[in-house]
Amino acid sequence: MNALPFAFAYPVILGALVALPVIWWLLRLTPPRPKTEVFPPLKILASVLKREETPAQSPWWLTLLRMLLAATIILAIADPVFNPRTSSLASGGPLVLFVDNSWAAAPDWERRIQTADALIDDAESAGTPVSIAFTADPTNDAIPGTAASARDKLRAAEPRPLVPDRERAFQALRAALNGIKPGTLAFLSDGAAAKADDATIRRLAELQPADLRLIEGDAAGTVAITAANNAADAMTVKVTRLNSSHAASVALNAVDSQGRSIANGRVDFRPGQSVATSSITAPFEMRNDFARVSVDNGATAGAVHLLDDAFKRRRVVLLSGAGGDEFQPLLSPLYYIQRALQPYADLIQPGDSDLSVAIPKLLASNPSIIIMADIGRLPEETYEPLTRWISNGGMLLRFAGPRMAAAPADDPLIPVILRQGERALGGTLSWSEPQSLAEFPGFGPFAGITRPADVVIKRQVLAEPTPDLAERTWASLADGTPLVTMKQLASGQIVLFHVTAEATWSDLPISGTFVDMLRHLLQISRSGGVTSEARGNARVSETLPPFRMLTAKGTLVSETGAARPLIPQAGTEPTANFDNPPGLYGSEDGFTSLNVLPENAELTPLDTTGTNAVREGLIGGESWSAKPALFLAAFLLLLADSLVVLFMNGAFSRSRPPVRTSAMIAIALGAGFLMQTGTLHANDSRPGDDLILQRLDNTHLAYVVTGEPEVDNISERGLEGLTQFLTFRTTLEPAPPVGIDLTKDELAFYPIIYWPVSATAPMPSSAAISRIDAYMRNGGTVLFDTRDQISALDNGGNVSANGQRLQQILGNLDIPPLEPVPSDHVLTKSFYLLSSFPGRYAGSPLWIEARQGGREATEKSAATADGVSPILITGNDFAGAWAIDDNGIPMLPTVPSDETQREYAYRSGVNIMMYMLTGNYKTDQVHVPDLLERLGQ
Repeated sequence: MNALPFAFAYPVILGALVALPVIWWLLRLTPPRPKTEVFPPLKILASVLKREETPAQSPWWLTLLRMLLAATIILAIADPVFNPRTSSLASGGPLVLFVDNSWAAAPDWERRIQTADALIDDAESAGTPVSIAFTADPTNDAIPGTAASARDKLRAAEPRPLVPDRERAFQALRAALNGIKPGTLAFLSDGAAAKADDATIRRLAELQPADLRLIEGDAAGTVAITAANNAADAMTVKVTRLNSSHAASVALNAVDSQGRSIANGRVDFRPGQSVATSSITAPFEMRNDFARVSVDNGATAGAVHLLDDAFKRRRVVLLSGAGGDEFQPLLSPLYYIQRALQPYADLIQPGDSDLSVAIPKLLASNPSIIIMADIGRLPEETYEPLTRWISNGGMLLRFAGPRMAAAPADDPLIPVILRQGERALGGTLSWSEPQSLAEFPGFGPFAGITRPADVVIKRQVLAEPTPDLAERTWASLADGTPLVTMKQLASGQIVLFHVTAEATWSDLPISGTFVDMLRHLLQISRSGGVTSEARGNARVSETLPPFRMLTAKGTLVSETGAARPLIPQAGTEPTANFDNPPGLYGSEDGFTSLNVLPENAELTPLDTTGTNAVREGLIGGESWSAKPALFLAAFLLLLADSLVVLFMNGAFSRSRPPVRTSAMIAIALGAGFLMQTGTLHANDSRPGDDLILQRLDNTHLAYVVTGEPEVDNISERGLEGLTQFLTFRTTLEPAPPVGIDLTKDELAFYPIIYWPVSATAPMPSSAAISRIDAYMRNGGTVLFDTRDQISALDNGGNVSANGQRLQQILGNLDIPPLEPVPSDHVLTKSFYLLSSFPGRYAGSPLWIEARQGGREATEKSAATADGVSPILITGNDFAGAWAIDDNGIPMLPTVPSDETQREYAYRSGVNIMMYMLTGNYKTDQVHVPDLLERLGQ
């Protein structure tokens, strides 16, 4: 390979450049012909013969132009060639190619192939045998052979998503050479050290080649992600780079399992900094959808960090049999659990002390783990939902205590049968001194955790011996009694710590081992509603088959190739190798990720000290001649010279329009355009735009036109009555109510739509249902009124005809769970303080979207805007109570006849409208003093 980027095919021709001064002198002696101008006033002199005049010399810039023309022609004839290939191999031995085909070599792999191919061509021309070895291949046939054979091996090679095993490749190369000294040994390196003490260059020098070359690519783009941690409020990412000589900024991209980018970040490197940490900020649920994080435009396996179930942040519910003491927090049953799990999980505590009420609500938040600290007896109605939740993949983690010790021994949610009472130091079931922990068994999730020498157990609940007790014991004391036991329940697990969660029975909660144990349990729990049973079992003994493999360019493919199943080893993290290349291992139900680099690895340049290796770069491409480009440039210069000469001789003087005429034409055209400005604006309004503007300028109450005149009239007059009440009692002044056709009218103009349900009216079409569903999904609210005083939701089979029609309508709508308005809901205080919502009738509750603590709206569920329920359901006939005639007199009596009930019906309408327009504004704590004052408290 030639060190120069180009050479001349005919360098002798360059001697003609010496003649450039002569050409300059000749050009100065032959100036262009002078231009002739006629002086009109002296026409009488036109008949006089003109005297020939010749300028002394041509302009300097014209002479320079012609000098450039001459120089360009001389260079073109000399034929400069870029990337010339010249044979420079050392003689006396075979050509040896030691090629890195690792993940870092993927971006410039084609240039590496071209470089190696050029060397093979040189060896073929010289008749030199070629030996070739690849550092990321498990085996190498490096025996020197023909150039054609080496070229075939080169064409068959490809980059692999692995760190190069240069020692294995070197041993294969040395065995193949069998003492033969290489002529030229070219090491095509990726530039990075494969390990801390990588001495590959020195090992290659031991082969005593006549010429040792180190050929490297551009290390500036070699970047890798070595760690990702899902912290409490963001995902932290650690990035390392190979070239740390300058400042750099790297863009990060987090994608989901479908390959969609859902979050971005950026990590900045200072000069001299090779490792940097940054964060990607995203909500908890969004971060749990991350499937991998990658460097933008990285295009390598190292620039991609695969994530699995262990990365996802869990939601953990904390329950306690005793209330926390805010004055003595260290005695709180949940204090140490909170401190241990706060950095790694989202913790949820119940808002109701009644477990029969709290547990069903907490289960609706879809937690990964429910932790119960010293809860002995659970309410009977909670066993069935808890059992179902555990069977679907949940983990119930229980801690012992006095209440559990006194509880019945046949509790189905305890993994073992417990003896009545607890084993205490100095008690009936006692030991002479506190017991320490035994080594953790290798089959459990705590395998690999170092046994704490300073933790002692002073009290515990004992398990009755059973044949399978030993295999279900994940931790035990030095005397063999179980400390942590478990029971598999379908896809889930029940785990019991036989000590308390605070430090009264043992020192375990105040040790670092307690944190490690809880983190390991957190990792094997399910995440995001997906059962990770495969992963949980894998940590015990199960092998994981290859599921998706990572290519050297950082893409996931389903072809597993020769990859073997991954066998997790207790206490050690798996590393990528030839048998287990990077990728995902497991199945759709659960998998574990295996990345290219170990966690927190650092890229460092290859050490070349102590060797006489010559550094070279990769070739830029095939040889190419600059002759055509130079001849083209010479032609363009000749053309420019010709145009200049013609211009100087006056060839274009007659065709040039007078400047004044051009200016007048431009002024006239501009004036014409200015005079026609009114015609430049097109009238792009369409029919119906006036109505749209009217709807947007004012707030309108809307009702669904059912096609039944009596029902529609009551709806219109009812909303008119509510409109007038709103105008008189509030600052809201709605415009007249509007009847809408669900099949064609635009619904987005109205904050709420009143729908009087009638069994005799035509059933809405599927298109109308789809439009109302989209309206609710985009933040609108529909008030369904069956007008029959019977709740269609809570009376079992006692459903009216209108209620049945409502069920048919709701069966086609994607609505959220519903509940009657709670006493503390914002609807009860959005304007008036209300305890019920009557209409013509007062017996039906007002149903709204149920408040689910952890439930998030998805694309398929009705969206809520600022806490506003997308659906309201009543049977109290609101419009009947609001309806007034033209004189403002109520059209229908209330049942029973009571004007106070009608007043509260109007107030219910006002509260509903304020709730629609202000959302959860009145739930702010700033309003509490005013509300208490109005209540007289």
